[in-house]
Amino acid sequence: MLLPEDDFPVHQTAQPLAHVMDGHPNAYDRFWFNGYTEDFYFAVALGLYPNRGVIDGAFSVVLGDKQYSVFASDALVARPTAVGPISIEIIEPMRVNRIRVNAPEQGLSCDLTYTTRTAVYEEPRQTMHDGPRIFMDVTRATQLGTWSGWIETPEGRTELTQTVYGTKDRSWGVRPVGEPLPGAPSTRVPQLCFLWSPLNFSDRGVHFMTFDDSIGTPISRSAALLPTDNSAITHETASMDIVMSPKTRWMKNATLFFGNETIELTPLFRFQMRGAGYSHPQYAHGRWHGGPVVDGEVLELSKLNPLELPNIHVQHIVKATSTRGTGIGVLEQLIIGPYEPAQLEGLLNGA
Repeated sequence: MLLPEDDFPVHQTAQPLAHVMDGHPNAYDRFWFNGYTEDFYFAVALGLYPNRGVIDGAFSVVLGDKQYSVFASDALVARPTAVGPISIEIIEPMRVNRIRVNAPEQGLSCDLTYTTRTAVYEEPRQTMHDGPRIFMDVTRATQLGTWSGWIETPEGRTELTQTVYGTKDRSWGVRPVGEPLPGAPSTRVPQLCFLWSPLNFSDRGVHFMTFDDSIGTPISRSAALLPTDNSAITHETASMDIVMSPKTRWMKNATLFFGNETIELTPLFRFQMRGAGYSHPQYAHGRWHGGPVVDGEVLELSKLNPLELPNIHVQHIVKATSTRGTGIGVLEQLIIGPYEPAQLEGLLNGA
């Protein structure tokens, strides 16, 4: 099967571009963006699953105690960067993107432009196995930027007139998506700790990522200083201490030890990743819904059970404080199973 993109000299194997990852059902290619201030947050996700023949996307906004989302899904034809009312335009690769949403039934629309302020950071490849099978094999490219434009929600129109920082995350490879694969039951111990924290300061960006085992030993960890003056990215050694709010798996506070710098992370509010499809009970990534679907969801954040599986995965919008100044960013966390450093036991027990 040939695609129009096959006319470009970008092939990595003898196969046409439509055939990816040796046919693995869980192959994916995803865009993720977020934007935030101290009192609102939005996120865009769009994923292609070539070997499942599916494309899906979501746009979600937090205002006060409400989180508004629109979800879209359809059959994948060629390699679009749009599904339903959600589109991503690559104006200048790795520098400028335009996000447009037009979902009147869900009361959500936007016209947003993302512009990078740092170089792109290629995180170390992240590979995990389930016995002899690939569980995850991912490359992620992260950069920090700013936003301009506007957003409309059921609560009205928001013009981005102040500085709105954010993150662009492009990832691809293999990860658990869609309906479960057939075959023997998984042999993986049900444990995962993922912490991901891109932070915007006025003079620099800071990036930290770790996958830890149950006692806190890194399976994959990276940290980098992302300059805003086109100088080289600097790799750092880093670690994080995280304290949970009682009876939850959500952070109370965290400390990032980044090279010779100590950065205190204080949560301002949170975003439920289910609003962008992550572990959503109905619209999780890569699922086939029988044809084109557009649907919405409104969450009251204060009423969510913090220990229900769809609610575990969150991004906290955080104030970042160090001796070098104050910034803003996110700490994404997904912790399932025991995690000794945060005094978490069982599969989903709270602190």
